[in-house]
Amino acid sequence: MTGNGQPLILIADDDPDILALVAFRLERAGYEVVQARNGEEAIQVALARRPDLAVIDVMMPRVDGYEATRQLRQHEETSRMPIILLTARVQEEDIARGFDAGADDYVKKPFSPQELGSRVQAVLGRR
Repeated sequence: MTGNGQPLILIADDDPDILALVAFRLERAGYEVVQARNGEEAIQVALARRPDLAVIDVMMPRVDGYEATRQLRQHEETSRMPIILLTARVQEEDIARGFDAGADDYVKKPFSPQELGSRVQAVLGRR
């Protein structure tokens, strides 16, 4: 939680349009948002800011979403942080790989911003 009581959400995506859309939607829903443009940056931001939840794109440069999720699960500070993977990779084995990496939920692109907001709220509600 931030100082003003709002949950802090990390969004990681290498597509600036999707990053802006997700940030806008979540900020309008009352969340504070921090952004990262690749998996490596997402790990650094998560360890520094300790968000309440992360929305991470799977296909990113440097470190992909699967590996970022695995690494975040290995750090004590972020091991229990809920993670939602966001991706166009929708084959059954891709989804299984995301859950095996430690994801809490999986949202398929293209996605409805309203659905993503509902998923964020649901995952935070499970804590």
